[in-house]
This record gives sequence, C-alpha cells and structure tokens, in this order.
Amino acid sequence: MSAIYLDYNATTPVDPQVAEAMLPYVHGLFGNPSSSHGFGLAAREGVDLARSQVAEVLGCRLDELIFTSGGTEANNHAIKGVAFAHRNRGNHIVTSAVEHPAVTEVCRYLETHGFRVTYLPVYEYGLVDVSQLKEALTKETILVTIMHANNEVGSIQPIAEIAEAAHAVGALVHTDCAQSVGKIPVNVDELGVDLLSIAGHKLYAPKGIGALYIRNGVRLEKFMHGASHEQDRRAGTENVIEMVGLGAACSLIHQNLAEYASHMREMRDRLEGQLLDFGVDARINGHQDLRLPNTSSISFRGVEADRILANLPTVAASAGAACHSDRVELSHVLSAMAVPLDYAMGTIRFSVGRFTTAEEIELAVGELSQVIRKLATAPLSAQAG
Repeated sequence: MSAIYLDYNATTPVDPQVAEAMLPYVHGLFGNPSSSHGFGLAAREGVDLARSQVAEVLGCRLDELIFTSGGTEANNHAIKGVAFAHRNRGNHIVTSAVEHPAVTEVCRYLETHGFRVTYLPVYEYGLVDVSQLKEALTKETILVTIMHANNEVGSIQPIAEIAEAAHAVGALVHTDCAQSVGKIPVNVDELGVDLLSIAGHKLYAPKGIGALYIRNGVRLEKFMHGASHEQDRRAGTENVIEMVGLGAACSLIHQNLAEYASHMREMRDRLEGQLLDFGVDARINGHQDLRLPNTSSISFRGVEADRILANLPTVAASAGAACHSDRVELSHVLSAMAVPLDYAMGTIRFSVGRFTTAEEIELAVGELSQVIRKLATAPLSAQAG
C-alpha cells in the first residue's frame, strides 16, 4: 500500500502548476534581476510579477513586501528589527506560550540582550485572552507578536482584537501566518497588523522562500547587510526561481481559496467523524469553530503517540508527545493548553491538504482504529509492539 500523507502542516508538496511556472527560470531566464540588460530585465519581470501575486493575496502594497528565505527569517527580521530599532522607546515584548520556535527562540535571544518578554498563557482551546493581553501591555511595550493560527492544533487567534489593544499603547504588531495563508483569508488591513510573515513550503511553493509584510512607515533595524536589494531592506541577489514559485502559489490561493478550504474541511471532518465513530476514547484539541479547516489534533486516551505512529508505517502524521521509560515529553502547546496527561501522551496531529482524497482518509482511519484498539488493550510497557 502506498503511503498516505496527512502531515501538510509540516510541509506541502510543490503544486504542479507552481513547478510549471518556475521551469522557465530554471532553464533559460537565469539573469540577475539587478542587471540592466535583457537577461536581467526578464528576470526582474518574474520577481515583479511574483511580488504582485503575493501582495494580492495579503491585500498590501508592492512596496510593503520583501522576499525572505522562509518563515523563520521573516519572523527574525520582524521581531529583532522592531526590538533593536525601537529600544530607545521601550524594551517590552509580548508573545504567547504557544508560538512556533521561530518566534519563541527569537524572544529568548532578545531576553539575553536586555529585553523583557511576557509569554501570555492560553486557555483550553489554545487561544489568548485579550483581556490578559491588555493587562500585560505597558508604556514600555514596543511589540506584540502572536501567531495567526497554531501549527499543532489549528486554533485561530483574535489578531484584529490583539492589534487594536496593542496599538492603543503605541506598540507594533507582528503575526506569523505560516499556517494560515492558503487555508483561511489573510488580509493585512482586516487583521490590523504592522508586520506579517509567510512561508512558501506551507502553501505549495518550494522550501527556502518566504515573505515579510512591513506596513509603510514601520521602522526596522536591517537584518541582512549588503547591497540595496528588496527596497534596501534585505540584501542578497534575488532567488528568482523560488520567488516565482511563491508568487504562483499565491495566485492559485487567490483564485481558489474557497474551494481549497472547503475540500480540506470536508477531509478533516471525515477523518474526525470516522475515527470517533469507531468508538475509540479520544478528544479533539483546539477550538471547534475557530480552527484551521485542515488541522486535527486528536488525543487518544491511554496510548502513546509515538507507538501509534511506529505501528502505522503507511500513514504520515506528527506526534504531539514523546513517551520514554521514565517520562512523557509533551509539546509546549499541549502543556500550555493543560491537556490531561492520559490524553496528551496519545496526541497526534493530522493535517490534510488540497490533494488528500476520501479514499486515503478511509484507509487511514481503518488502520488507525485497529492500531489504537490493539495498543489500548496492551500494557504501556508492551506498546512498542
């Protein structure tokens, strides 16, 4: 049996239409976009088109968008850029307890450089309480950075409310949209943010490309030094091939988002419904409605997530916990959400995509139910089988 891929939040395949758009820049249009001759101008046209395609999805101006090497660089640029450019006004940053390491590790680094960081707790659905955010804000707060949608449980944060509260004290707002772009509408004005990060490999573009939205007037410390590429914000010869790929991927999203989201929701709901119909003792983590249409974090009571996956070689998914002989290592997201340990230890994240089929869901559910029932009747010490 061929493998069934249910880990689209980890990475997506390159959409065939995206690959097709990139091919001319692989084989012939190799010029440097900074060159003034025909080869360079042809490459520049590809970059300009890609920028307009990404900007169209986000609803921003062309000069508010720079390309990066991915979501991690975009997050680093945004957070460090604000911190070092505005530290004369304040040194306080607010984030959440459920951010991706590409945000939390940046914040930890800044703490070693004299910045004070508040890590907001989340309640049971993995969402920030805006009233707690308001209590945490001070006149020293220069940045609030909270992800749009969580990569593990899919919960969608109230970014517009967060932005309104932060702006009331003069703080800038950054949001990591690596998981949300391509699954739900993402518009910079509707969210009210000043900075926004995206990652190409989460939306059917190649790995190694991303983008950062920077609202006009926002001042950042430069992250990459060199020549004056990307409006003198990000030095380095443009990665034309992958920029074109990101642009093409965003164009597909702009044209087909409703269709993509509907299909993903149907596949996710089919997965959850069929699993629960098998009578396994399980719970779904995250908000029932304020959740990405493709993401399902399911906790199976009394079994170990890594053992489930080890006994399920045909299904690709992600474990939310790693169980050892003397301890259970939960993801920081499940810990922050206070998921009961007997459930949390058996948490698996399933994330479907635009290419997931109903047949794959049925096959995966059939295997999953058998494995979980077998493990549930075995002592934990014997679950390695």
